[in-house]
Amino acid sequence: MSSPSLDGIAAALIVTDGIDVYDVERSRVEPYDDEIRERLQNLASKRPETAGLAEEFQSLEEKLTRAHAAVAQEMIDFADGKVDVIGFHGHTLYHNPEQHFTYQMGDGELLADLTGKKVVNHFVQADLLAGGQGGPLVSIYYASRAAEFEKPVAVAHIGAISSLTWVGDNGELMAFDAGPGNAQINDWVFYHAGLHMDYDGKLAISGKVNDKVLVNLMRHKFFAKHPPKALDRNAFKDKLEHLEGLSLEDGAATVTEFAVEALVYSMALYFPAKPKELIVCGGGAKNPTLMRFLRSKLPETDVITAGHLGWRPDTMEAQAMAFLATRRLYNLPATFPLTTGVKEPQICGEIWNPKKNIDI
Repeated sequence: MSSPSLDGIAAALIVTDGIDVYDVERSRVEPYDDEIRERLQNLASKRPETAGLAEEFQSLEEKLTRAHAAVAQEMIDFADGKVDVIGFHGHTLYHNPEQHFTYQMGDGELLADLTGKKVVNHFVQADLLAGGQGGPLVSIYYASRAAEFEKPVAVAHIGAISSLTWVGDNGELMAFDAGPGNAQINDWVFYHAGLHMDYDGKLAISGKVNDKVLVNLMRHKFFAKHPPKALDRNAFKDKLEHLEGLSLEDGAATVTEFAVEALVYSMALYFPAKPKELIVCGGGAKNPTLMRFLRSKLPETDVITAGHLGWRPDTMEAQAMAFLATRRLYNLPATFPLTTGVKEPQICGEIWNPKKNIDI
């Protein structure tokens, strides 16, 4: 899983039958080198048929796929070669459900040939073609991991954008993208301080939230749209112009509070019932300032991080890709009417078998 937050490549080795998760044996994040990060950033929200960019898309896709293969090979070696399938999400550069278009950079056929393992990818495309929003894809995995929890329970994934999954008393499942996440925080500190992220939320905690700007940010039309709904990484880019003129610290505090306010607003407006617990995963779970803001807004809900449960927060989506790949092999659905808006549960993913041996 390549994070649109540009953190790097997340990978996980899990043991599953596509219904239960028996073990997460290993997980890691391999940071991008500066070249890949910059090239991905330059192509964000661009389509591969954009004039003059075809060669850059092709070149970067091969480089990115080889980088994924190197990380996957380390996992395969750790498992003594006993890997049945690789779930490969790739890197989302463009996602627009209203146009029925998405683009996840990554060559599944090449990855299969590089690793010598069966690969499943194109999960998002299958859902879009069936009339869904193409996300969130990971809700069925979170439901599996939270099967033994007291219900209702919710999971907030704060990655490049934020998504919510709600599981009811009888296993009812709903999910939707909720709003901005780490991408907006990362973009602010990168363009104003040259940093890749607000490390440990240190900038945000030393700043002050500008309430007037926050109100303007929350006027985005997305929040009034009823779920199921999905977002592109740069959906809030124009709104973030309201931050200009703030200090580095105040801007970081305000955009962090924006991510929190969007989650809390969405939970209050769209959840069928208030969850007893909210489990936070993704890179946002490692931001103590964001977690502090979130807990202050939800005093009646037990807000915990995935790490508190022994889950690695920043590789949960990678784990979910392995889970979805397994479900594809067993022809089990990955998306549902109340998670992505498909008319009926949808089996997602394209299977690639290795045909030739290519060195990484």
